[in-house]
Amino acid sequence: MKVSLEVNGAARAVDVDPWRRLLDVLREDLRLTGTKEGCGEGECGACTVLLDGAPVNACLVAAGQCHGRKVTTVEGLAGHADGGAVLHEVQAALLACGGAQCGICTPGIAVCASWIVDAEPIGADAGARARVRELLAGNICRCTGYQLIVDAVVEAAQARRAGEGEP
Repeated sequence: MKVSLEVNGAARAVDVDPWRRLLDVLREDLRLTGTKEGCGEGECGACTVLLDGAPVNACLVAAGQCHGRKVTTVEGLAGHADGGAVLHEVQAALLACGGAQCGICTPGIAVCASWIVDAEPIGADAGARARVRELLAGNICRCTGYQLIVDAVVEAAQARRAGEGEP
């Protein structure tokens, strides 16, 4: 089946079995290896991508379901300026806060966190931090203990708000 989709802002077409996992199409056919396979069962979130702007586990999505849709991987989070890559606020905050360690879960967490920053009004209070934890619940990290990740998401949300002229 010919599957036409938009991946990280670029039109792509692949001839694949419609039941093949989106994860495999991204990694093997499109060579976007930032998306990682953790459990292969939708339990860990390492393979999180945005499908039409919403987080999904790429290991659970059939390629045929993506025809005519938009997919954003971790590679698509960074922007470009003056010929170089500009990190998404979440990527910069994960680096600054030490929210990334071994790297297996980081792409999925970064993608999910970018969705949180885009979709949720995140403040710096305890309630906001609890909400971030709730929204990241599908992403398992065995290295950081989550506090540094939550700090990074809150920092990214504050950077986004500051960039939009909010107090």
